[in-house]
Amino acid sequence: MNKYGNLVRLLTLSIMFLSITFAISTRAQPAESASPAQSRLDEIIARGTLRACTTGDYKPYSYYGNGKFEGVDIDMAESLAKSLGVKVDFVKTSWPKLTNDFIASCDIAIGGVSTTLERQRRAFFTEPYQVDGKTPIARCDDANKYQTIEQIDQPSTRVIVNPGGTNEGFAKKYLARAKLTVYPDNVTIFKQILDGKADVMVTDASETLLQQKLNPGLCSVHPDKPFQFGEKAWMVPRGDVVFQQYVNQWLHLARESGEYQSIWDKWIK
Repeated sequence: MNKYGNLVRLLTLSIMFLSITFAISTRAQPAESASPAQSRLDEIIARGTLRACTTGDYKPYSYYGNGKFEGVDIDMAESLAKSLGVKVDFVKTSWPKLTNDFIASCDIAIGGVSTTLERQRRAFFTEPYQVDGKTPIARCDDANKYQTIEQIDQPSTRVIVNPGGTNEGFAKKYLARAKLTVYPDNVTIFKQILDGKADVMVTDASETLLQQKLNPGLCSVHPDKPFQFGEKAWMVPRGDVVFQQYVNQWLHLARESGEYQSIWDKWIK
């Protein structure tokens, strides 16, 4: 009797221990009824539109003229929207207001946006789709005078930049001794150099390659060897990994299928 009594007590204690362990582990887990936070991906599909903030002043990525947007990123945004079964609503912004407008009104920010730590603090970036970097563009007759930062950073050099973006940041950091002019119109800024009202602009190599074609007499200075490494990517909402990963996968497929290269060639050649 004593032998069986001990066995019963042992089994009882074991069952109690397992019950307590199960109860603790159950309380530690989130309730099955709790649903994960909704991704922007779901909102876009439900809304039927993809809202894309873009400046519309940066060829070949984004340009606004004749009442419509066009360029590399514009075509790519149309492709992304098609993959989601929605339409694109382009929201015009400016470089100084880009991040604030994106957070307030858009699902993505596009148009040759450079990846920076300052922007990363407030948004996520997709994987980069274009490697780039800062390089000079000047009148062809003067190109040899502006090969290095040291040559440009002289009191006699008239440097011109557009406001609010990485070009202005670069100029203020590395060209502090030069005479700096912040010019508000990124579309006509290159004509200022061509007309002799400025000497040089330091901007992304991809832009200089296009602008030397659009403005005969201007030459891109060593675009294959920029002053610094840079990348282009799209901004997506901070914390939304689901949407970020969807755009990354779509971008990967666009690059591997040749779609991105086809769009790039359309606007750069």
